[in-house]
Amino acid sequence: MGHEAWIHTGVMLSAAAIGLALGSFTVFGDFSASLIEPFLMLMLFLVFLSIDMGRMRESFTNLRFLSSAVAINFVVTPLVSFMLGLLFFGGSVDLRIGLIMLLVTPCTDWYLVFTSVSKGNVDLSSTLLPVNLFLQIVLMPVYLLVFMGTSVEFDMAGMLVSMAVVLLVPFLAALAVKLLSPKVAAISKGKDFLGENCDNLQLFFLCLAIVAMFASESDVLFDNLDMMLAMLAPLMIFFVLTYIVSSATARVQGYSFDDTTSLIFTTMARNSPLSLAIAVAVFPDSPLISLVLVIGPLLELPVLSITSNIRLNLRNKSRPIET
Repeated sequence: MGHEAWIHTGVMLSAAAIGLALGSFTVFGDFSASLIEPFLMLMLFLVFLSIDMGRMRESFTNLRFLSSAVAINFVVTPLVSFMLGLLFFGGSVDLRIGLIMLLVTPCTDWYLVFTSVSKGNVDLSSTLLPVNLFLQIVLMPVYLLVFMGTSVEFDMAGMLVSMAVVLLVPFLAALAVKLLSPKVAAISKGKDFLGENCDNLQLFFLCLAIVAMFASESDVLFDNLDMMLAMLAPLMIFFVLTYIVSSATARVQGYSFDDTTSLIFTTMARNSPLSLAIAVAVFPDSPLISLVLVIGPLLELPVLSITSNIRLNLRNKSRPIET
């Protein structure tokens, strides 16, 4: 399981390479843009299907942890993303939008994997999942309006409609499956199959979207090959700063080592697939925004894997003291 992050990164890099090859040497790039949104909506359907929204109530049984996570994810992180955007991408509105969309969306899936690998409190972390999902959907338009409203023509109503389509359709489909599965045997079997293979299927549809996006924007990417290096510094600053802030917050609040690990991963890991789905729908004529959101996890996953190893080593060293 410790190698899962590297596998995901390799798979996504392979998907990007396949997309670039198809876009450069075939006609696939001429129509692949129309496939990005459907693939991402299928991925989101699987995300919503795996979420137990009833667990939102459980998060309020630990108000200290909830308040710490919400404060870092939805107050500190947006401000940090805005400052990093100005510092590193002051001359590019699209790159600043992409960075903000990447950083203001807490992860709703693989942060649990890293929490588990690091022996953190997975049960506590999982109660935050529906809260993080709800707040990021509601607040993303607000962040973009507050931070970017004067820099770009921003249609708030249009964005809300686009978000409603991209998010509401897969959500309603997942809800329908959940409601009908106890009553219809075929749907119940399908739900069980999807549940058993949910993580792999999410990665599969995300990779299909990556293939389609890189194929449709191969020319843009070749004109911006320095983007990967350009993204490295702001993301590394974000990850290091978030680790420090989360650790310090946990120390002040008196959290256990395992609860501290949970806080670290729920504040470091980002929900780039959701941001990508929204960006494709809301900013179809701004490919640089989408490219930022694809490059993000290629850098993020190795960092989270390294952090997981750090937490495990620190945990092993601290256990004799704790016992």
